[in-house]
Amino acid sequence: MKKIILKKTLLFALLWFVGASGLAQQRTYCNPMDISYRYNFEQLNERISYRSGADPVIINHKVGNKPGEYFLFVTISGGWWKSKDLVSWQYVVPDKWPMEDMCAPAALSVRDTLFLFQSTFEQRPIFYSTEPEKGKLKFYNRWLPRLPKDIGPWDPALFHDPDTDKWFMYWGSSNVYPIFGAELDHRRRLTYLNPEPSKAYQPMFWLDPWQHGWERFGPNHSDPIKPFTEGAWMTKHNGKYYLQYGAPGTEYNVYANGTYVGKDPLGPFEYAPYNPIAYKPGGYATGTGHGNTFQDNFGNYWNTGTTWLGIVWGMERRIVMHPAGFDKDDQLYANTRFGDFPHHLSTGKWENSNVLFTGWMLLNYRKPVMASSTLDTLRAELTVDENPRTFWVPTQNKAGETLTTDLGAEHDIRAVQVNYVDYKNTIFDSDSTVYTQFRLYASKDGKKWDKIADLTSEPKRDRACAYVELPRPVRGRYVRYEHVYTAGPYVAINGFRVFGNGLGKAPATPVKLAAVRQKDQRNADIAWEKVPGAVGYNILWGIAKDKLYQTYQIWNDQPNKLELRALNVGVPYYFAIESFNENGVSTVSEVIGPR
Repeated sequence: MKKIILKKTLLFALLWFVGASGLAQQRTYCNPMDISYRYNFEQLNERISYRSGADPVIINHKVGNKPGEYFLFVTISGGWWKSKDLVSWQYVVPDKWPMEDMCAPAALSVRDTLFLFQSTFEQRPIFYSTEPEKGKLKFYNRWLPRLPKDIGPWDPALFHDPDTDKWFMYWGSSNVYPIFGAELDHRRRLTYLNPEPSKAYQPMFWLDPWQHGWERFGPNHSDPIKPFTEGAWMTKHNGKYYLQYGAPGTEYNVYANGTYVGKDPLGPFEYAPYNPIAYKPGGYATGTGHGNTFQDNFGNYWNTGTTWLGIVWGMERRIVMHPAGFDKDDQLYANTRFGDFPHHLSTGKWENSNVLFTGWMLLNYRKPVMASSTLDTLRAELTVDENPRTFWVPTQNKAGETLTTDLGAEHDIRAVQVNYVDYKNTIFDSDSTVYTQFRLYASKDGKKWDKIADLTSEPKRDRACAYVELPRPVRGRYVRYEHVYTAGPYVAINGFRVFGNGLGKAPATPVKLAAVRQKDQRNADIAWEKVPGAVGYNILWGIAKDKLYQTYQIWNDQPNKLELRALNVGVPYYFAIESFNENGVSTVSEVIGPR
């Protein structure tokens, strides 16, 4: 018995040491994704410097019977990233690359080979690689034929049907043209099957914002500008073809992914009544549009997308990833509930993606926060308002600058996310001088501080969305960020987010939920009664009582009403609501509807 106890003690000590030294394997992730976003060169002549990432495609590339390795392709990144676990991403520099870089690239893995193709309105090659982990690219088709003017293929997606061994391409990025599709001829190196350029492709579908409320442009679908469709992607499931697309535009909180469904790769396609499939208009990392759907090594589905930042430049963005899947009725959906809070990574096949939510709550929403110094009006409290377009800047970019947040009471701290922006930056190349370092401390009384994380003990890498999972819970009331290094003349932080659990009770379930469909069926007025002690609410809705896949997160300091403008005409909906605070989440209210 003593030997068993001794062994357990030694094991615990070893695990503690591994965790304290920062070597413990990370088990969770948090959106926006923590990758080394690259500096964009497009505004170099205007001297506008910013990191950005958009239009993600994650490919599970399998070679033989080995577990797949994940490859991430992102707009204008000069290369790609590789990962074995979907959380630790290593940047790969390719041995050849287009001079103009790649925008919204198409990627596909078929029979040990990875194919890659860039957006273009000209003639460009299709690349392939049997060693993408080493950055080795070869030409598969040196000169894909030109299509008629303005047709593309821009925002392309490649698809191989494993049941028929046929190949296809889909594309489109416009508020004038539809999503297009074409069959490719594998015998002629994946050129278009029909050699006549004007007949090589055909329209798949157009946007219909008059019937689909979520396809309307602007913040909360309020702008009359004609919306954009883009970001095609094809997924085959149970003999059906799901042609995914992004809409209505990348610049707002309502950027989403939708799908049409057909029985043939080139249609005809029918609009799925449960659209959009991925939608996150509320919270910190809003927007889920223009990504792809893929399966991990356990067979679970995921949906990637783009979240908008737009501080330094209109197209300044980050990327997100949400668990997804097909339900018993083959309905494709992505789970964005608490989508920018920490989630577990898959360790096996799951049936309900809600099990991935860690239950770690945001502990410092609009809580007091103090800074060692402040430049002009760029105050410390702007790091805890959950608005990614407001930020704090200290007077100097020097080691020792601090942010200290007061949680108000002792909590169990589990993770911290620090998000940076490029305020008046002068960096245009993500070279070896571009990396991120800081230390984190916790305290119970604001006097005695314990170091809980130290990025200086890790290999240097750039982390614009640095997410630090603690190896074990830390009890504390105060959390401090101590700056060490970022490249450029300024430090600018737009999100200092502390996650964990309070020691009290979760809030009560909201009551008096009402949902009234307007005369314009694309809209509904939602109202509820506020709950004492709540920090926020999740409004849940869907096309059946057991299909409440959509979520709109609202903070408690906002009005207890919402005009929801994302509904489809002629489709009845069901609604429910839950509340949350630092301690946890309430039970879901009674479902009302149909409306």
